[in-house]
Amino acid sequence: MRFAGKSVLVTGAGSGIGRACALAFAREGARVVCGDRDGADATVALIEAAGGSAVACSMDAGADADVARAVALAVDRFGGIDVVHANAGISGGLAGLFEQSAEDWAEILRVNLIGPFLAIRHAAPVMAAAGGGAIVCTASVAGLRSGAGGAAYSASKAGVINLVQTAAQQLSGSGVRVNAVCPGLIETGMTAMVYDHARQSGKEARIGRLNPLRRGGEAEEIARVVLFLASGEASYVNGQAWAVDGGLSSSHPFTRQDYGRTAV
Repeated sequence: MRFAGKSVLVTGAGSGIGRACALAFAREGARVVCGDRDGADATVALIEAAGGSAVACSMDAGADADVARAVALAVDRFGGIDVVHANAGISGGLAGLFEQSAEDWAEILRVNLIGPFLAIRHAAPVMAAAGGGAIVCTASVAGLRSGAGGAAYSASKAGVINLVQTAAQQLSGSGVRVNAVCPGLIETGMTAMVYDHARQSGKEARIGRLNPLRRGGEAEEIARVVLFLASGEASYVNGQAWAVDGGLSSSHPFTRQDYGRTAV
């Protein structure tokens, strides 16, 4: 029960990695604010059915007022905020550099990068005033180098990695740690199209074939690392980006796309 009595906010808690993390935090004693546009109520119901404590917060993770309200809800309902998992994100598909508009980029950056910034901005001062806390942001192996995601998505996740490094430095002496987790290919709603297509075409065995473990990952496997980074067990881990990808980022093999042509 590493989080007994702790107050935790998870954004994007309505499905996928966020839901897996919210359930895992609750299993280990945390009182969880489940934030999302949709699905948060269902996650809360699962937590409560298992005997845990949680509250739903309808929110847009990239909206300043919504994030401030979610942090305030954690403080008001649970007496403070000890952990934030800034997880909410959107993929924007696998479009190339010249296939998305400036508006597409702005929306992906707003949710994927400004969202974690807002979580840090609003939660870190509350944590610091209470003596410390932990913030874990969801980045991606796509943010480590090219070849694992669309251009805008990859850029946004690279920004998250630099954000946690910068935040860790600027929170020096506060007792607040900031880290990132970098998932590889995980079966969630965001990747459902990839998994569904593979299964329908009889190519399910090829999912994740580019990583040394030769398989895709599960949301619970990300949750284990998130909980470690948020716990006292990681008390000396700060400003880091941990890849949880079956070894994909040790090489990042991919099919090169020539300029003006579509990769096959």
